[in-house]
Amino acid sequence: MPKFLSKRWYGFHIILAFAYGLLAAGLLAFFIRWYAGLAGLLVLLIMLFFTVRNQRAAEDELESYIQTLTHRIKKASDEVINRMPIGILLLDQERKIEWYNPLIQQMTEDNELIGKHLLDVFPPLADVTEETQKAEITYKNRIYQVLFRPEERLLYFTDITDYKELLMHYNEGKLVLAIVYLDNLDEVAQGLDEQVRSMLLTNVTGLITKWAHKYDIYLKRMSSDKFIAVLDEGTLHQLEETRFDILDQVREMTGKNKVPLTLSIGVGAGRDMFIELGEMAQSSLDVALGRGGDQAAIKNGDKLTFYGGKSNAVEKRNRVRARVISHALRDLILESDHILIMGHRMPDMDAIGAAIGVLKAVHANEKEGYILLDESNPAIERLIQEVEEHEMLGHYFITSEQAVQMVTRRTLVVVVDTHRPSMVIEPRLLTSTSKVVLIDHHRRSADEFISDPVLIYLEPYASSTSELVTELLQYQNEKLSMDVLEATALLAGIVVDTKSFAFRTGSRTFEAASFLRRKGADTNLLQTLLKEDLDQYIRRSEILQNTQVYQSIAIARGKDGQTYGQLLIAQAADTLLTMAGIEAAFVVCKRPDEMIGISARSLGDFNVQLIMEKLGGGGHINNAATQIKNSTVDEAVAQLKEIIFNNQGGKQK
Repeated sequence: MPKFLSKRWYGFHIILAFAYGLLAAGLLAFFIRWYAGLAGLLVLLIMLFFTVRNQRAAEDELESYIQTLTHRIKKASDEVINRMPIGILLLDQERKIEWYNPLIQQMTEDNELIGKHLLDVFPPLADVTEETQKAEITYKNRIYQVLFRPEERLLYFTDITDYKELLMHYNEGKLVLAIVYLDNLDEVAQGLDEQVRSMLLTNVTGLITKWAHKYDIYLKRMSSDKFIAVLDEGTLHQLEETRFDILDQVREMTGKNKVPLTLSIGVGAGRDMFIELGEMAQSSLDVALGRGGDQAAIKNGDKLTFYGGKSNAVEKRNRVRARVISHALRDLILESDHILIMGHRMPDMDAIGAAIGVLKAVHANEKEGYILLDESNPAIERLIQEVEEHEMLGHYFITSEQAVQMVTRRTLVVVVDTHRPSMVIEPRLLTSTSKVVLIDHHRRSADEFISDPVLIYLEPYASSTSELVTELLQYQNEKLSMDVLEATALLAGIVVDTKSFAFRTGSRTFEAASFLRRKGADTNLLQTLLKEDLDQYIRRSEILQNTQVYQSIAIARGKDGQTYGQLLIAQAADTLLTMAGIEAAFVVCKRPDEMIGISARSLGDFNVQLIMEKLGGGGHINNAATQIKNSTVDEAVAQLKEIIFNNQGGKQK
């Protein structure tokens, strides 16, 4: 209440109290002397008159004050609504405009909005539901944040264009670190004279430097085959739009000179700490190399993206790494109390052959080792029969439950033919010990990898894990002797994965096979192990009957209501690829575990690994697979076609 009203009301209460006192005194005087009482009453009436008049004046002033205050508040609120930088819309029940403030008129440049439907004025709101309560729309080249108040049918529009542009400039200016690496310089340069080698490096370095200048990238050479690059996220987005075409440029230029030199790039982005960016760049490069090189791996925060990967991994002719890994494996074996060896679930011939090879390395170092196998399958049935009949080898196969009870902190776990924790026979072993060794030939998965192994031997150029294990055995002991079944099992793994030396076969593949042959591998026993069951052959023919060919791509599917093992699916894909005019083959079938299995094969023009990765799987450029949960064969085929034909997921240039 204003001060003048407070004083008036205060005086009124004093007079009223005094009147009551005078009335009491007058009544007392009236009984004593009547004329004194009359005088008191007269004074009392006069005081009452002034009191009533003062009260009415106070009420009038209070009413005037309230009216003035109300007018000022209404004027201020109208001023705020008309001048505030927020657009306001009031809708009726049919979402037609009933009222709007001037900012809405400025936004729409329309003076007659009353009665128009909301979506006729703001079409971008068609994709927004009121339940979201908040949304961002682009309207006439401006960005607005829209707040919904469904109960009042009110919409508030706030222009956030300047904020978004500032945020974009901030994000695009963030630092990005990259490591550029020449994948196979040492292998390619072997046999070249100094002048040719120098010219090759000059041409490649010049191409990379020109590319860096084009995109305003700071490039610093760290060694003959490694560069460090500094750029920002805006430049990174430009490079992603070109899909890192420098990879193609280097490959094409060196390919013309018959020197298959390729490039790999590891990128770290999305973090503020320089040390963390450097670690992310190196980690990304390791992943790119683990996937065969000739690609860029970008780790932006927690997201990993790949570009390139169009060529097969180049075989490394230098065996120094194999010797170093073999000696490191020997030291780990000697430091452990016992060794547990496991491959992937539903193991194939390569997984079992490699496991038997590692077991041989364990025994060569006079340590105790075991191979995990819960159940056999048609792919390894004949080999397991031979193992069970063997005088010694069958005693070293145990179940996963036995392995879990046996494992200690000093146990060494060796994983072969897979690097995905979810695919190993017993994932619990990976967390029961800190000593895990990984030996695999598959391209590194983008989203899953065994955590912190003490030793990694992952070589995508290799034909099989059995080939890698065979090389490791050559450096374990010069006087190493092998049993016929041990050597034949390793050779069988190589033969199966190379399709009898027809695919993914390099000089080191033949050298490994030659070593095994010298150690006693029996070709007659090999043929026995690889013999095919007649029923399996008939069932494979059923799948091939349901084949559709699109140009040079074949897609086959199993019969409705039938289930097929993963081995049979893979064999059907292999068979399709042998047909004339087929460059890529995909087989989609329902498996006994109710999952949809897809096996993919190619002759090299299609990168089936990229296609399978988009479906949650992986593998090699020309040999990959995936499993899909909660789907049907029809849905899986439709999804596969979408990736192949609409997105051209695996088509090579």
